[in-house]
Amino acid sequence: MIVVATADFELYHEAVTALRERGVAFTTIDPETIDAGDELPERTTVVLTTRVDRLDLGGRHDIELVYGDAERIRPAIEEALSILRGGDDRLVIGVDPGTRPGIVVTVGGTVTAAFQVPLAAAVDRIREEVEDAADPLVRIGDGARLQGAQIVNDLPDVAVELVDETGTTPYLGAGARGMGDVLAATNIARLEGERIDSIEIDPTEGELQRIKNESRRRSAGGRTISEPLARRVAHGELTVDEALSEHETDSESTSEEHESSDVPSSEEHESSDAPSSDE
Repeated sequence: MIVVATADFELYHEAVTALRERGVAFTTIDPETIDAGDELPERTTVVLTTRVDRLDLGGRHDIELVYGDAERIRPAIEEALSILRGGDDRLVIGVDPGTRPGIVVTVGGTVTAAFQVPLAAAVDRIREEVEDAADPLVRIGDGARLQGAQIVNDLPDVAVELVDETGTTPYLGAGARGMGDVLAATNIARLEGERIDSIEIDPTEGELQRIKNESRRRSAGGRTISEPLARRVAHGELTVDEALSEHETDSESTSEEHESSDVPSSEEHESSDAPSSDE
C-alpha cells in the first residue's frame, strides 16, 4: 500500500488526485502521528512525503520513502508504483514518428502516460518526461524517416534505439479511430532496437515533392517553396511555415531587383528626349 504522509498541502492535494486518477489504493496519515513507523498500516510498502517532513521510520527497511514535488508529482507517483509492483522501474518512451507523433511513456513495462502532439512539440514533450529519470530510453519507429530523424537528432544526450515498426500499428475497431499512432507507440516501446546517436538522411524526390505540396497547401497565395528550401525542411533546419516565409522574402527581393533594372535612369531619359546634334 502507498501512504501519503506530508504537511505540505499542495503536495498532498496533487498526490491524492494523481493516485485517485490511477485507481491506486492508498491512505493518508499526518506525519506528526508517525512514531518509528508504528502508526503505519501493516501493508505499507511506500510512503510518499517530502524531505522537509523529515519522517523517521525507525529503521523499517521493508518500507521505502519517496520524495515528491507538488509541481512535478508524476515522477514520484511512478516511482512509488514501481516499488509497489516490485519490477524493473526503467522509464522507456515509445515514439511512432509522423507529422503528429504518438508518444507513450512506460515504467517497468506499464504505460503511465500517452500523448499525440505536433512534430515541433515532440522533442520538448520527450525531454520533459525523461527529465528526472535515472536511465531513460527512447525507442522510435523507423517508418517516417524524415520526422523520425528530426526527433532523434534533437535528442543527442538521451539513449535512443531505432525500432523496426513493421506490424506495430494494430487493427482499429469501431470507436478506436485516431488511436493508431498512440497504440503503435506502445508496441514500439516494448521492442528492442538498434542503438543510434543520429540519423543522416538524403530525402528522396518523392519526399521533397510532398514537402513542396504541403507548402503550396499552406500558402494563401498558392506559392510553392524551392527544392533547396524543401531540403532544409527535410533535414529539420526549417519548418514548412519558416520555409514559406523565406521563399516569400526571396521572391519579393527578386521582384524589386527586376523592377529597378527595368526602370531607365534619368540620364537615359534625358539622352533619349534631347535632339541629336545632327538636327
